Amino acid sequence: MTVTVVLLTTALVTVVALLAAAAAGKLARMDNASYPAALTRAATTFAAVITLAAVVTGTLATLLT
Repeated sequence: MTVTVVLLTTALVTVVALLAAAAAGKLARMDNASYPAALTRAATTFAAVITLAAVVTGTLATLLT
């Protein structure tokens, strides 16, 4: 059961990161940014969400063990 929870959580975090990146790219394009600039903003947002999820996971793992 633990493996299932880990896989579902990983999938959920990835989907949330992709949605945030898509929203950031769309907002950048609506702000008249070029395609490379919008892609850079989307990639930065994706990396930030993944990093935040890793930090929260590490902190919770430390506190709960």
